[in-house]
Amino acid sequence: MSHCRQQGKDRIIFVTKEDHEAPSSAELIADDPNDPYEDQGLILPNGDINWNCPCLGGMASGPCGEQFKSAFSCFHHSMGEVKGSECLDQFRTMQECMQRYPDLYPQDEEGEGQDPADQEPLSDLPPQDAPLAQTQGSSS
Repeated sequence: MSHCRQQGKDRIIFVTKEDHEAPSSAELIADDPNDPYEDQGLILPNGDINWNCPCLGGMASGPCGEQFKSAFSCFHHSMGEVKGSECLDQFRTMQECMQRYPDLYPQDEEGEGQDPADQEPLSDLPPQDAPLAQTQGSSS
């Protein structure tokens, strides 16, 4: 027969082999159809950000979660002509936080993972694809 013991804040339940042989009588609670986070995307119907959205990849939690929320909220609510231009301080704060946790937030270096031999040299590009500075001096 099973028995329980309280140890501090924890409740320890001991069960026997016989307890495990009987089918469970636990009742599962049905999903709440009125749950505002269930089957919602990034933006909830009321316009708020759904911080539980899997699309955020867990960025809203963790050591830099508050900084992420601040920067993302600023960008989402931005009314600037260049969206998010007034959020640079928040994004800088978030980036500084992420740099303190390189194991959790690895830095992607520009060009990392690319073999330089795979990149086309600029001189081999057709004139229409070459950068403007390279084509200005040439006349055909």
